[in-house]
Amino acid sequence: MLGLRARAAAQLPCPSPSPSSAPATSLARFARLSPLAALAPMASAPPPPARARAPPPASLSARWDAPTRLGGTGSSSRPTTRVFCTAASSAQREGKELLVQHLLVGEKDVRLLVDLEKSIIAGGADLSDLAVEHSLCPSKENGGMLGWVRKGQMVPEFEEAAFSAPLNKVVRCKTKFGWHLLQVLAERDQCILQDIDPEELHTKMQDPSFLEEAQLIDVREPDEVAKASLPGFKVLPLRQFGTWGPVMTDEFNPQKDTYVLCHHGMRSMQVAKWLQSQGFKKIYNVAGGIHAYAVKADSSVPTY
Repeated sequence: MLGLRARAAAQLPCPSPSPSSAPATSLARFARLSPLAALAPMASAPPPPARARAPPPASLSARWDAPTRLGGTGSSSRPTTRVFCTAASSAQREGKELLVQHLLVGEKDVRLLVDLEKSIIAGGADLSDLAVEHSLCPSKENGGMLGWVRKGQMVPEFEEAAFSAPLNKVVRCKTKFGWHLLQVLAERDQCILQDIDPEELHTKMQDPSFLEEAQLIDVREPDEVAKASLPGFKVLPLRQFGTWGPVMTDEFNPQKDTYVLCHHGMRSMQVAKWLQSQGFKKIYNVAGGIHAYAVKADSSVPTY
């Protein structure tokens, strides 16, 4: 996400944007803001929107026009700055995800980096404000927010600094892209996101307790659902993401197993990745969607 995607495409991919049919407030917005595009050899979690909004409405039927913020900012106290932090053990964070923000300056701009450090330490400046003004990374549009990251998604030097930094401390590190000031705002257990074969899902659905305990989400449009559907799935059309997205954690339990379905498995994977960014612990994307389910697992389900 260091703004060098074209120059270092092999290491700096960005999550694919959502289909063109998605609304302006859809997951495409998260993809465009993806902070891991330039740091990651592979990207798996969309980042948080730039600003938090008003408290969400009480139910999925309420109208809401903006995405939710994906994570808090930790302590409200001003961070202090260290050159390179080894106070926290990287090994202690195995299986963790970190909420990270940063700013990037050029390799020769060490004096600027020092001045920015001083403005944080002595002047109480905020890293996100400095990122907007000075960072070379496209994430500056989001206050330098990189969202939730895990090991294997960042260049080694940045990863070592992030996974060794105490919470809310601003630390300095150097990568091939230049100099960074970074801050870890929060940490959490790593989420699981994987495909589930239609046959396996079909077997699970024969158990009545599965339908009671699992959270089943169908992100197709109402006209598609009218042609073919599976029992127990709650319909949350992707085009209406602006309505249901901000209240997902009110209506669904992030600790429960969550299964996501669409026509061919693409839209559902998009939503599954977003749910992962929201802190849902176990998300399963139905591989091939309801079409594959009808062909491979249950021929009584119509195809279209």
